[in-house]
Amino acid sequence: MSTGKVQTANWKENRRFHALWLKKRKWKQSEIAIALNVSKAAVSRWIKKAKAKGKQSLKASPHTGRPPELTVEQKLQLPDLLWHGAESYGFRGDLWTCRRIQKVIEREFEVVYHRSHVARIMKELHWTPQQPIEKAVQRNEAEIARWRDKTWFEIRKRAALERRVLVFVDESGFYLLPAILKTYAPCGETPVLKVFQTRDHLSVMSGVTPQGWFFSKTCLNALNGSDSVWFLKHLQSQTERKLLVIWDGSPIHRNSQVKEFLANGDAKHIHLERLPAYAPELNPDEGAWRHLKRAALSNLCCKDLDELRKYLSLAICRLRRKPSLIQSFFAQAGLPI
Repeated sequence: MSTGKVQTANWKENRRFHALWLKKRKWKQSEIAIALNVSKAAVSRWIKKAKAKGKQSLKASPHTGRPPELTVEQKLQLPDLLWHGAESYGFRGDLWTCRRIQKVIEREFEVVYHRSHVARIMKELHWTPQQPIEKAVQRNEAEIARWRDKTWFEIRKRAALERRVLVFVDESGFYLLPAILKTYAPCGETPVLKVFQTRDHLSVMSGVTPQGWFFSKTCLNALNGSDSVWFLKHLQSQTERKLLVIWDGSPIHRNSQVKEFLANGDAKHIHLERLPAYAPELNPDEGAWRHLKRAALSNLCCKDLDELRKYLSLAICRLRRKPSLIQSFFAQAGLPI
């Protein structure tokens, strides 16, 4: 935009100098006006101005426009103010919107901007709207970092020495409500997807291994301790080796049935490790859920749980044939294998 304005100004400036040059060549003002496609009054005004103030007065003067109300220094201060968080300014929820930033500018610098102009200012400062990642306040970041950098390598070493199969286990629910991503629709007409509102869902427990194996159990009811025991037995029968199972602190993992199962001698064959609290991103199985919900079954509308179970089973079968994809979930979790 600025380049175009400079070119336009130079073109007009060259035209005025050309008019002066023709006048020195004894051209009449009417002839100059015709040659340059301007009015006689404009030619007369240019010549009078050159005689009174000199040739340099015909140069284009910069049009700066309205001076900005925020100085450069104030704009550079804005990111530092926003880093304190939205709640420090009395907003509910630590999210920044153009309307909220507009109020911060008004409060800190006594300058009122329209929120659309606030968006332009944030773009100049290289701030863009992004989807935040939710993290629990109760997280222990130091413990999570220590688990990823140290504990994970100790677990891998133990599994190798004791010849155990490493398995990350997790649970999730699949609802009839679709995991909608995006759909094409005419401009200005928001698409409406009519679905039967229900909380009926499938409960799924699964396990992934560094070798790219995927195990699963699907239930119509909520999972409980007996399901955890069944799944541990299932893993044992499928791998035919000792197991090192890593899962979170869910109540169904700490159930009395699980403790009783291990106390009956199975602790020799199955060793359990617990992930740090509120750290689902450490579990590669979360990557499997994300893939199934947002890729394999995205935008899927099922009429009942039987149909959902059918499509879920097909998606799981396709996933099992892609061990490299399953192994990529470990990389996403920051766990080298």
